[in-house]
Order: sequence, then C-alpha cells, then structure tokens
Amino acid sequence: MAERITVGIALNGVTGRMGYRQHLVRSLLAIREQGGVERADGSVIWPELTLVGRSAEKLAEIAGRHGLDKYTTSLDEALGDDTIDVYFDALTTQHRLAAVNSAIKAGKHVYTEKPIATNLDDALNLARAARDAGVKNGAVADKLYLPGLRKLKRLVDSGFFGRVLSVRGEFGYWVFEGDWQEAQRPSWNYRAEDGGGMVLDMFPHWSYLLEGTFDSPIKSVSAHVTTHIPERFDEQGQAYAATADDAAYALFELQDGTVVQMNSSWATRVDRDELVEFHVDGTEGSAIAGLRKARAQHRVHTPKPVWNPDIDQPIPFRQQWHEVPDNEVFDNGFKIQWEEFLRHVVDDEPWHHDFLAAARGVQLAEAGYRSAREGRRIELEDLDL
Repeated sequence: MAERITVGIALNGVTGRMGYRQHLVRSLLAIREQGGVERADGSVIWPELTLVGRSAEKLAEIAGRHGLDKYTTSLDEALGDDTIDVYFDALTTQHRLAAVNSAIKAGKHVYTEKPIATNLDDALNLARAARDAGVKNGAVADKLYLPGLRKLKRLVDSGFFGRVLSVRGEFGYWVFEGDWQEAQRPSWNYRAEDGGGMVLDMFPHWSYLLEGTFDSPIKSVSAHVTTHIPERFDEQGQAYAATADDAAYALFELQDGTVVQMNSSWATRVDRDELVEFHVDGTEGSAIAGLRKARAQHRVHTPKPVWNPDIDQPIPFRQQWHEVPDNEVFDNGFKIQWEEFLRHVVDDEPWHHDFLAAARGVQLAEAGYRSAREGRRIELEDLDL
C-alpha cells in the first residue's frame, strides 16, 4: 500500500445539495474510493473527513450512509480539532464570511464555494486575513473544468481562433415559481436579504471562466439587472416577495478588447443544446461550447451566405460545424479541483483560484449592480492586497 499523507477536512454545509452531491459524494468520497490523490513520489494524499452542520440527525444519517464516523454540529469544535487541516465552506452566502474568518483565525487552510463574500470590501479583507495568517486559500471554479469548456480552452491554446473578436453566452432555464410545481432551486436564492440574486450568484462564475479561458481579465461591465418574477412560493408553499434579481443582461469587455455579451436568466425557456452555451468568433474560426460538447468551424469551412428574405435559406448552417473530439477522459470538475487544492496544501503545487481571484468575481458582481443602478458602463480597477 502506498504511503498516506492524511489531510483532515471539515466540511460545513454537506446537508445542502452542492455540499453533499458535488463536494462530498462526487469529489472527496470518490477520491477515497480511488485510493487518495497521487503525489509525485508515489505516496497519496488521504482526505479524512469531518461533517459539520446544524442537524445532528441529518449528519448522522449521511455519515452512516457513507461509512464515516466523524461529525459535529459545533463549528468551534471542528476548528479546535488539531487533526483538521482544511476547512471547506458550502454554506449559504450570507453565513460564509463569519465561518471562513473563524477558520482563518484557527489557522486552517480554507477552500470555499463562491462567492466568498457579498461585497468587495469583505472579499478583500478575507484575502488579506488568509495571507496574513499564512494559510492556503481557494474558491471553487468548477466551470473551467467542464468538458465543453476544456475543449474550448484547447481551441484557444492551439491558436484555432486567430484573434478572438467576441463571445456570446446564454445561460439559464425556467425555474418554476413553486405554486403549482415545485421549484428547482431553494427559495433563499430569490431573496436579496438572504444573499440571493442572479448577479451575485453567476457573475463570479463569468469572471473566472472568461479570465481562465481567454487569459484576459474583464476590463468593464455594462449591465441591465431585473426581477422578472416578483412573487414566488417557498418550500412550505407560502407566497413570498422575490426581492433578488432573477435575470441579468450584461456586456463585458476584456482587457484584450474581446467583447462578451452574457445573458443569465432563471426566467427563460431553453432552445439550445445545453443549459449554458458560449459562441466564440475569431478571425480564423468560430466555436460553440456548452457543458459537455463543443463544435467548431474553421474559416475554410465557412459558407458564404447572401441576404435574401424571399426564399428559404438554402445553406444548412448547423450541418457545417465539426464536433470537437474528447481526446481524453473527463473526470468530475469538482473532484479535479479538489485534487489540485490538496496538492497545493501538501506540496505547494501551483494554484490559480485563491481568494484574490475570487474577489475579482465579487468585484464584477458589485460593478454589475452599480452599472444597472446608474445606467452606465463601469470600469474595473486592478485589485491587490
């Protein structure tokens, strides 16, 4: 058996959908099932898990289901445990700041869902606190690891596009109001006072995704933000006012001049192949990438249409794109990033998703809201600690 380097991890928020399914089951338990995270010398990093939450009954049920024996309803108890090296946070947004600050003060390395805070000042203060405490820190950037986006990145890195000109992104689907059909998302997502909102939820994703894919940070944003559905129904079937935005229509400019149009909506019905798609146009070629698939069209395969509204379109446009092959086995993106973070903690391997990078996502969300309020384009300042 390979030598094990044990890393104790406190997982806070595993009774929630993302914390349980993506981080516990599909990431850390999957890592344990494969025997740990392999290191360069042949030894492995072994995650030893402690579940943290408010309900002892739910924690006990999850622990029993997966053969785990450590859980607690006391965050202080977990953070005071010397065998725990890493604190992971999958709490709702408004509870994250205090918990992560406590973990930093306890000297734990910290990995967290996004956004790391609800405003830029708090995000930067967390980044400074982590730096000053000397703890490793990171935020989830799962969409960079999706098969479709990795294929898109492969095209970018190969020079396929030539000079990238523009990106058009469409994200979202219809989230039912909850009256006659159960909603697919929790009600707090639609209450601003509880940390909900499309911009705060998704703009941090667009920040790291665009920067990571095209190697160019966002320079400016112009956004229209709205609440299309003003009343929804909660988990008990009670009507409530939807105080958070459920749609945002944004224009981003990257520092290299690339123009990005990004529509994000929980009030749209889908007529595309995947729930999110990015159409990228460049001087040499174009591509369309979603969660898992990507299609491309080089300049030599580009048809030459002529505008004529008097006849049916003779060119079968959709048939003239070529599927980008997998060429590799794509593992779960959350799991891949967990493996990278654990190697960063143990071996100090390179890491690109720290709290400062996450703060740029919060900065973009804050600027998006400001742009919508003031009806103008907002330039983003460079961030440092």
